[in-house]
Amino acid sequence: MIVARENLYLLVSLLIFFLVSFDASAMPSFSRQTGMACSSCHVQSFGPGLTPTGRNFKLNGYTAKSNNPDPNLKYVPPISGMIRGSFTHTERDQPDGAADRYGRNDNMALDEASVFYAGRITSKAGAFVQGTYGGIENKWELDNADIRVADHTDFGSNSLVYGISTNNSPSVSDLWNTTPVWSFPYASSDLAPTPAAGPLIDTLGGQVIGATGYMMWKNLLYVEAGGYSMLPKNAQKGVGTFDSEQNRINGGAPYWRLALQHAWGGHYGAIGTFGMQANVNPQRLQGVGTDNYYDYGVDATYQYLGNMAHIFELNASYLREQRDMNASVALGLAEKRNSSLDTARIRAGYTYLQTYGLSLFYTQATGTRDSLIYSAEDPISGSRTGKPDSQSFTAEVSYTPFGKSYSTLSTLTNLRLAVQYVHHFQFNGGIRNYDGFGRSAVGNDTLYVNAWLAF
Repeated sequence: MIVARENLYLLVSLLIFFLVSFDASAMPSFSRQTGMACSSCHVQSFGPGLTPTGRNFKLNGYTAKSNNPDPNLKYVPPISGMIRGSFTHTERDQPDGAADRYGRNDNMALDEASVFYAGRITSKAGAFVQGTYGGIENKWELDNADIRVADHTDFGSNSLVYGISTNNSPSVSDLWNTTPVWSFPYASSDLAPTPAAGPLIDTLGGQVIGATGYMMWKNLLYVEAGGYSMLPKNAQKGVGTFDSEQNRINGGAPYWRLALQHAWGGHYGAIGTFGMQANVNPQRLQGVGTDNYYDYGVDATYQYLGNMAHIFELNASYLREQRDMNASVALGLAEKRNSSLDTARIRAGYTYLQTYGLSLFYTQATGTRDSLIYSAEDPISGSRTGKPDSQSFTAEVSYTPFGKSYSTLSTLTNLRLAVQYVHHFQFNGGIRNYDGFGRSAVGNDTLYVNAWLAF
């Protein structure tokens, strides 16, 4: 407990240092380019949650610029940086340590440090490319990358925006906050246990390359379609994303996204569907065919933006994954050829003055019992029942003191402070002794305190 208190005192000292040292605004390169504060594009004055202005900026290829640019910034390239540090406490210790180089509990960490190229390339092309040093894994990798070419025209009497995105993760190109890459929680601890089961679409970031074509008609109908293939092994090693036990896409994997959106009287709503299909070699093993994955999702977004002093949000998504595990059964990696996994997520959010944020988030995963896929071999990460079922509730409060149009140094820095608590009702198929080694789901309850600085 003395160590925990010392770590907490150190974190508080760092947060106070940040508060007294900066008066800040948006992701600097985007802010320099557009002349807008973070609060124009981000609900909580800090990403990823977007306002309609932010969605349009991304839709149009990150190319919008200020009509009155600062002449002192004319030759400054669209480069930005980010750093996030944290403190993590779990209800029960992790006997073998939370990760390599970390203790069993109450860990301070440098979660990540990133460098971005984020902004306009030409009048019709722009990019968001992130290189990240992961402090937990102690390595650099190419993180989210989305390079766009976009244009607009009139189709009859209606507007049409169209473009192409080349990117490295299914759904990184999305405009809403309900698909895997940008969904809540926007930051979470890598030093706390997480459920073992997840859909394929959640696991491919950085290991694939793909392109999608998209269009927005009449600011109402959004259509996106394309496909992904696996980066070659040497390329993955070169960008720091290679995992020798990761499933490998065999051939191409189609991806799609459809959405309808509408704004009325200060309200904004959107409903949509998304998904992908992929044939994969389990754990990169070949010679016995492939497993087939089909991911189908539906989602909805609501925002009240009529009074920017009080913003209300509701996001929900449901994703069903159907699996034909032909190759895994042949290799002894799965018991059942046909299985499924269902994931539901819902978030309610309130933001006051685009400064103080409250998010309440519930997520649930249920699926087919399989004692080989979800085995009981390992403590904490295993499943005694062979089931993937998990349920959790997350409450987060955040404070973004800057990022407004009246902030000074608005093109230089921004800061977000957050406290998050995660409670697990069920974990890896059980409530008590879920792993067969005596651990209960509540033992993984997590307090996560983090400071997130962009510059």
